Amino acid sequence: MAFKGKPPGSGSGEMSRRTVALRPAIALPPKQRDEARRLRRLGHEPARIAEAIGAPLEEVEKALVQMRMPRPETTRGTLNVTLAAHALMMKERKGTEPLWQTMDRLLDELLRHRAAEAARLRRRHGENGELPLFPET
Repeated sequence: MAFKGKPPGSGSGEMSRRTVALRPAIALPPKQRDEARRLRRLGHEPARIAEAIGAPLEEVEKALVQMRMPRPETTRGTLNVTLAAHALMMKERKGTEPLWQTMDRLLDELLRHRAAEAARLRRRHGENGELPLFPET
């Protein structure tokens, strides 16, 4: 089944205007802000960063609070799909099954189907004599 949907719009993935409006203003130039974030990713403490870039600690903390940091312990993710793919997922749901279970089940079925098809093709090639047991020398 081919999905017929539209790709995400040009502004997808951007921060919402409401989120931007709610965030406190940072009184650091972008270059200093980026340097503070770079140092934080290297593991430096906020006080040391403020001293290194010559900025007030409060402003450095505001810049660091708004950083995205990796969370290696996450067990879930967001799947950005077309409306057609979402409709298919909803159609494949069993009762009130959570969408993550539906997705896991469908992926499991797909992988099992691929493995069975590969095994069938290997058996088929073996029957045709393409892979002889005792090759002639």
